[in-house]
This record gives sequence, C-alpha cells and structure tokens, in this order.
Amino acid sequence: VDDRGPLRYGELEQRARRLAAALQAAGVRRDERILLLMLDSHDWPVSFLGCLYAGVVPVAVNTLLTVDDYAYMLEHSRAQASIVSGALHAKLQAAMQKSAHDVRIVIVSQPEGDLPQGALEFEATLAAVPPAGAPAPTTGDEPAFWLYSSGSTGRPKGTVHTQRNLWWTAQLYGKGVLGLTENDVCFSAAKLYFAYGLGNALTFPLSVGACTVLMAERPTPDAVFQRLTQAQSRPTMFFGAPTGFAGMLASPRLPARQAVALRMCSSAGEALPADIAHRFKAHFGVDIIDGIGSTEMLHVFLSNHPDDIKYGSTGKPVAGYEVELRAENGQPAADGEVGELYIRGPSAALMYWSNREKSRETFQGAWTKSGDKYVRDAQGYYVYAGRSDDMLKVSGIYVSPFEVESAL
Repeated sequence: VDDRGPLRYGELEQRARRLAAALQAAGVRRDERILLLMLDSHDWPVSFLGCLYAGVVPVAVNTLLTVDDYAYMLEHSRAQASIVSGALHAKLQAAMQKSAHDVRIVIVSQPEGDLPQGALEFEATLAAVPPAGAPAPTTGDEPAFWLYSSGSTGRPKGTVHTQRNLWWTAQLYGKGVLGLTENDVCFSAAKLYFAYGLGNALTFPLSVGACTVLMAERPTPDAVFQRLTQAQSRPTMFFGAPTGFAGMLASPRLPARQAVALRMCSSAGEALPADIAHRFKAHFGVDIIDGIGSTEMLHVFLSNHPDDIKYGSTGKPVAGYEVELRAENGQPAADGEVGELYIRGPSAALMYWSNREKSRETFQGAWTKSGDKYVRDAQGYYVYAGRSDDMLKVSGIYVSPFEVESAL
C-alpha cells in the first residue's frame, strides 16, 4: 500500500516481470548495474525485483544525497541505466552532466512535467512488453544488488550483496526474531534504500505474505501518525530509530493507544535509550525490540527478543550469527571490557566494489568488522559503547566523546 493505493501480490509479480522484460529489450545485460534513485512507492519493489528477475544488479541509493554524490555513484558503479522518481529526475540529470557516466537508458517513475528526449516513462515502458518468462538462472553466491555504505570517512563504499542474503535476513530476523506472519502489516520509517528498510518493508513481509505500507515523504511524526492510524491497513509492526521514537513521544499529536493496532516495534540505527522504550510501552502497551545491524551484514544480527528484553542493551546475538568482542590486542574481550564488535553470519556482503583496502579491513575471512565498540555484561547482554572512529583512549580505556563531555 503506497500513497496511491494498494498493489496486490499477483500484480507485483506481473509488473516486476514486465520490468525485467523491458530491461532485456533495451539491451541491459546480466550483471550490469542499474542505479535506483527512487522514493518509496509501488514502483520501487517493482524495479528492484524486476532487476533481480532479469539478473541485473540494482544499485539502490539514498534519495537525500547531493548531485556530487550521485555523479560519483554513477561513475563508480558504471551503471548502464537508471530508474528514477520524477521528483528526483532533475538531480539525476545534473549528476549525469557532471560525470563521465555510462548510462544509456533512463526510466522515470511518476514524471513531473514533460520528459526530455530519450527518457522513458515507467508505465509506458512496462506496457510495451509482455512479462518475462523464466527468471535469469542466478545462483545464491553471485552479486545481486548494491547498497552504498558511507561509514564515517571518505567516499561512499559500494557494498555488494549476494542473491541469498535477502533470504537469510528474512529467515533469521524477520521470522526468527519478529515472528512475522501473513496477518501482519509492516510499516518502516527507514526507507527502502537503507539495508534496514529493505528488509522491513520488502523482503520480510514478502517472505510471509504480509502487507507493507510505503511512504514517499520524510518520516516526520505527523506523517508516521497518519499511517499508523489510517482506517485501512493499520500497521501491526512499526520499524523506526531512537530519534524517531523520541520525536513521536514529544509530539502533542501522539495518537492514543486505541487508535493504533501495533503489536510490536523494532528499532535500529543507534542505541535505544531505556527511558524512551519505557515511555513508549507505557503509552502504547507494546515493546520496542532494539537491535543493531549494518549495511555490510544487510540487517540486524544482534537484538533483543520478544521474550527476552533488557532495555538499555542491544540484547543477544540473533540465531544464525556469531558475535565476538575483541580487545585491543586482538584477543577476546572479557565480560565488562570494551571490545571491537565482529560478526560471523550468512548475510555478509562480498566486498566493497573496487576498494580492496577497505574490503580487507572489514571482511576478514568469515568475520566482518562492524566498527562498533560493545561491552558484554555478566548475563550475556551486549551494551553499546560507541563507534570505533568516535572513541578516545583515556588512561588505556576507550570512552566516547559524549562520555568525556558528560564527565566534564
């Protein structure tokens, strides 16, 4: 369900297969990249899934970046085509003018005004071809899609994920932790171009036959409240971040408990303060399941669980993942000691495209270095201690700048 209305599963399949056929007819070949610069609407999953069906690699990018960022991504990904929302088309055009790109085809979803010569309109492009037949014979280990991970320094890194990674995150977190079923209605404040939002609003609900609510506009408290309380398809699962939950609680228009249909909420992106979790539960009567994931691991790998919640912590490893804290000397950190967080699990990305140095630094054999610092308490719960590049060493102990400022 998006701002225009519902799209049923059968329609989604047919439209995705038409998109695949259109790409093939336009000469886009398997393994070539397509830049997806799109707002959250029906056309986003149609485009993403259509690319996968054709064996083409979608490169999903943040819609809030600069023209310079898009110019870099066009060159770096060597995208042969782009699918863009009409509201963002001018930015894409400006980026194409600034870059030595390889784009041959531009397809515009919901255009605003007349299209320039050579650009294709999304609906007309789908209508011009019959649905593709058999999908491309891809394997689980080959590149399927990219997400850009900015990290904290340098240019964004093109994180290459495999075909099977989507399945693993849906199995291990969507089903294993959240227990999603076909009766759920999922709504994510995090957009589809985020690793977090891609699972929340696309692969998790699709994996169980649930409904998903998509929202093109920014997730302000009022915009979120409108979707949470809508008469049709009221969400049972809401996915947000601590800053968003705090903004909701601070709003004078916070809906009453009876106005929503929530059974659970999920939080990621930053550590969830216990006070926010307690206040949210006191108002709505539901828990917020706090966890941590990354673009490199695709989704949440360390989380509280519905039957095992300790507010103020990030919980315990999601089944199917191993987590290890390493001290400065590389040895396992003791309980109560700050350590560097490493993860081993089946949804890890292959590499950063064309960046061997950063790839070797992050993807170390079976382990992925997260760049986060954590402490494990005596009960086995993990407590966030800051980003590695945000930490200062004081008297041999790692502390965050926030802790230093608070102490002063």
